[in-house]
Amino acid sequence: MPRFAANLTMMYNEHAFLDRFGAAARDGFRAVEFLFPYEFPPPEIKAQLVDNGLKQVLFNAPPGDWTGGERGLASLPGREEEFRRSIEIALDYAAALGNDRLHVMAGLIGPQQSRELHRDVYMKNLALAASMARAARVTIVIEPINTRDMPGFFLNRQDEAQAICEEIGAPNLQVQFDCYHCQIVEGDLAVKLRRDMKRRNAGIGHIQIAGVPYRNEPDTGEVNYPYLFDLIDSLGYSGWIGCEYRPRAGTSDGLGWIAPYRHTGRAS
Repeated sequence: MPRFAANLTMMYNEHAFLDRFGAAARDGFRAVEFLFPYEFPPPEIKAQLVDNGLKQVLFNAPPGDWTGGERGLASLPGREEEFRRSIEIALDYAAALGNDRLHVMAGLIGPQQSRELHRDVYMKNLALAASMARAARVTIVIEPINTRDMPGFFLNRQDEAQAICEEIGAPNLQVQFDCYHCQIVEGDLAVKLRRDMKRRNAGIGHIQIAGVPYRNEPDTGEVNYPYLFDLIDSLGYSGWIGCEYRPRAGTSDGLGWIAPYRHTGRAS
């Protein structure tokens, strides 16, 4: 049965951040994810989780200077010590909030920069992050992101992400399968889900959804999500599916797509 987690960075923006937890719980969600928790002390977020009966599923490690345009540190040469500190901070938050998935963003690469050098740094940093996270029983996930939404992002394809995880060989390093990004870059979502879900090494550690092409609710656009939800169930995926989309209008008003799963016992 698909289990859906509300992404509180994109959903419920009609509320202040700490009020989004209660709004999600009132709509029937039992889990949440978001991009970054670092503006708030861990006890403030933990209180919202506890008070609203929510599980924290995922958040991102610090990405560098986000407001200045940076989109992750993991592949950036010369930033290795900053990257190590970012994982320490993220693991402290994960310990407080209780999630066992941490998304590490690769970062941007310029057209004149060496992809070989970035990849070498990326591999070493991911191996370090997985080693640091293993004692905390946290899985590091890496996400291919489309270059239409994020030009210059280092990692774009599912097969490349799987190959990186397999080469590193850490048991707690997996790929985050965002259906929205994958559809834009590659398409053929069902084939790729079948290919990667049952890999002996690496595999899929988290799934996210959004309508394509406009990143709205998953009941609009070119992707047949009911078919994919049935497929994901049939492949034995037991994790959460993050709803990382921008509601067309009010978040609660746009949740009609989830009603069939609740009515059949396949609740979020």
